[in-house]
Amino acid sequence: MSNGECNAIIECTGLEKTFHDGSRELRILRGIDLRACEGESLSISGPSGVGKSTLLHILGTLDRPTGGTVLFRGRPLTELSRAEINRIRNQEIGFVFQFYHLLPEFTALENVMMPAISMGARRSECRERAEELLTKVGLADRMTHKPGMLSGGEQQRVAIGRALFNKPSVVLADEPTGNLDEKTGAGIVDLLWNLNRTEGVTLVIVTHDDAIAREAQRWVYIHGGKAVERKSSGTSA
Repeated sequence: MSNGECNAIIECTGLEKTFHDGSRELRILRGIDLRACEGESLSISGPSGVGKSTLLHILGTLDRPTGGTVLFRGRPLTELSRAEINRIRNQEIGFVFQFYHLLPEFTALENVMMPAISMGARRSECRERAEELLTKVGLADRMTHKPGMLSGGEQQRVAIGRALFNKPSVVLADEPTGNLDEKTGAGIVDLLWNLNRTEGVTLVIVTHDDAIAREAQRWVYIHGGKAVERKSSGTSA
């Protein structure tokens, strides 16, 4: 997808993030320009500590930048009310993290339903969608298992199902293979690429692994607080 054809879901311009550690000022992001286009897969890579996860959290409204602008569907987040930002976070964005963040006392099925249950929906209303998603991520026979009975890869598949529950416009995945062995991680990445293709959901994946990053349709490398676009193989397309 060329920039001319890009219908940006999330876009940032001149994005900056500075942390203060006592008397020290740590400038992590130094003017990032980036956009995630509708239906595409976008990877963000770079060395440890360059601010990849910080950038993703800002794009997902979990954190605020020190400077610059973040737009969601062309609207600056600074112009939106807290209620509007919460709605975007809950309904338009799905999150997948390195450490799953599943609730241990609930089954896989219940964990996938949690985004709707937490907003007051009845389980009976959510069950069909949750079963559909768990089947899609390859866990049709593990729905009643609690996280402690699932492998790391299975737990991450549950987390992906949960991220997709509200039919988000974009899924933000922060090092989704970072806690998995190489083979299991490869299966998770293949699943994410496939969901991007079949569901049409925009996928933004942060990874330290350039081999994974180059498979996306677009690849951005973070270095020195700046974003540089690299040539991807686009094999996920």
